Amino acid sequence: MQAHAANATARGEKEPWNGEFYVSFGADQTRIWDEAVRYGFISGGGGTWYSNSLRMLSPGDRIWVKIPAIGFVGVGRVTGPRIAAKEFMIGECPALDVLKGNYHREFADDPERSEYFVPVEWEKTVPAGQAVQEVGMFGNQNTVCKPLTPKWRSTVDRLKELFEVHG
Repeated sequence: MQAHAANATARGEKEPWNGEFYVSFGADQTRIWDEAVRYGFISGGGGTWYSNSLRMLSPGDRIWVKIPAIGFVGVGRVTGPRIAAKEFMIGECPALDVLKGNYHREFADDPERSEYFVPVEWEKTVPAGQAVQEVGMFGNQNTVCKPLTPKWRSTVDRLKELFEVHG
């Protein structure tokens, strides 16, 4: 089956979307994976190309999060809409007062380049050092996408096994 999926992807075959979103989380000095886990969010920013796709997400959506060049680190459910960094709260405090990462603070007043956050309730996460990456797993440069390739279905099926997530 996996060989067929790889060949189908090579031929550009598409299939119905499986209802699972892919999220690329660019973890570095700008955004810190451990903070996303601790405080329940994903984020993107620095330009509209990075933040606009966060609008695709709605409460209840399942997301599979990958740190580029490292691997998959979490699965969770969206609990709210995209929120600008300067308006995102952690408890009773503004997120930018709590978080140690940069999160494009210099652009907090610029709606085009601001970081945007989406609140998430995590089902399962792993530290970046335990990220899951296997040959043939799906990857994409978009912050959020709805993959339509057989490779995405096989990736999600494998991640559900490894992360012990059902449904």
